[in-house]
Amino acid sequence: MTSPAPSQLPSKPPTTLQQQTSASRAPAQPPPQHAGLRLPSNRKTIYDRNLNRTRTAELSRASFAYLFAEMVSYAQKQVTGIQDLERRLNELGYPLGLRLLPLLLHRSSTPTHPSPRPTRILPLLQLIASPLWKHLFAKPADSIESSSTDPSEYMIIDNEPLVNTYISVPKEMSQLNCAAFVAGIVEGVCAGGGMKAAVSAHNAGEEGAMWPGKTVILVRFEESVVKRENQK
Repeated sequence: MTSPAPSQLPSKPPTTLQQQTSASRAPAQPPPQHAGLRLPSNRKTIYDRNLNRTRTAELSRASFAYLFAEMVSYAQKQVTGIQDLERRLNELGYPLGLRLLPLLLHRSSTPTHPSPRPTRILPLLQLIASPLWKHLFAKPADSIESSSTDPSEYMIIDNEPLVNTYISVPKEMSQLNCAAFVAGIVEGVCAGGGMKAAVSAHNAGEEGAMWPGKTVILVRFEESVVKRENQK
């Protein structure tokens, strides 16, 4: 068997200088996106937004009411009772509180005067009842009280919690307080400030009273936090 002559072999067309230049200028292909991940047309995500956002960027009440109602419906699935539902709402709010504390400190800081992290119980509670409440609900909490019998217990009182305004609670679940979500946020802020506490929401209003939806956010600090407070 004889091999074909060199003139009969297929030859590759030569690459011209113009083709090489065009290939080098071809735009780079974007990296493939993962399944389910979508980016906006400007290629920016929530992490590209300015932390010092203005009031015009706030969420409307209608949007909040819809999102929170869906959150309650999601938490209500496969629960064993009211306490279990409140526990799940608390767990949903906890990671939000962990992130809100550094955000609030950043927004209240200046280049020359950074806001320090609270190291005492009362300044932390004042941060929660005023800047945090205003950030979340556009108004401060109505009052802060301390327990007369237990030095580890404090109460943040909201006469009309926004989270309960758009939630219809059936009579058989009258003990439910959806402000357990807010209690989870407060618990996350306390943990982020190095003062761990167990936080829960309790109904304190009465039918026919001025504030029938009055809610008490009970903050019960750990014993180690109280001991450290007394040593300062």
